[in-house]
Amino acid sequence: MGTSSAALEPTPRTTLKRAPDRGTYDREAIHAILDEALICHLGFSIGGKPGIIPTILGRSGDTVYVHGSTANRALRALAAGGDACVEVTLIDALVLGRSAFHQSMNYRSVILYGPMREVTDAQEKLEALRVMVEHAIPGRWKDVRGPNVQEFQRTMVLALDIHEGTAKVRSGPPIDDEEDYELACWAGVIPLEQRPGVPASDGRLLPGVDVPAYASDYRRPGESRS
Repeated sequence: MGTSSAALEPTPRTTLKRAPDRGTYDREAIHAILDEALICHLGFSIGGKPGIIPTILGRSGDTVYVHGSTANRALRALAAGGDACVEVTLIDALVLGRSAFHQSMNYRSVILYGPMREVTDAQEKLEALRVMVEHAIPGRWKDVRGPNVQEFQRTMVLALDIHEGTAKVRSGPPIDDEEDYELACWAGVIPLEQRPGVPASDGRLLPGVDVPAYASDYRRPGESRS
């Protein structure tokens, strides 16, 4: 679970062929995108048939964790040694070009590849669950009841060590064909933001339990991004 400062080495499946200038193998850039994302999409294959599921993630150093029920077919297949693909995308803006061809989006994305391992060590498994809770809501783990024995046994945790992957980022205005700049058509960028609302307390909350600061002032990493 340690962190390496070295960039990832490109591989045949992570070498970007389209708009390679938007790609990076820098670990810090990859980590930052993973840390801001609330969910990832987990790609897998069962019996030669592809599948994909959305799931919560958490990162500790150079390891990404996901979890689910021990009855989950996808997790069981990956725990048995199947290769996985983990993907996250953050949409920052709609980019409106002067032609339909150049409509686009500003985004930050990461794709990781590799085998996943089931976390069977109890200490690492509990820490991975803490990491995933804290990934979604920093400060929450200390307030909630931890998993009991039955919940712990019914939960499967998988880990993907970050060895193969890439990040890709698009930012800035539309890039139109030179002749299209003469068109009388609005072009530009519409920023998109994901913002938390006002917390709504549960109806069965005990008297005197106040909304914690991590809920009333909830922020995602990078939320102040312009």
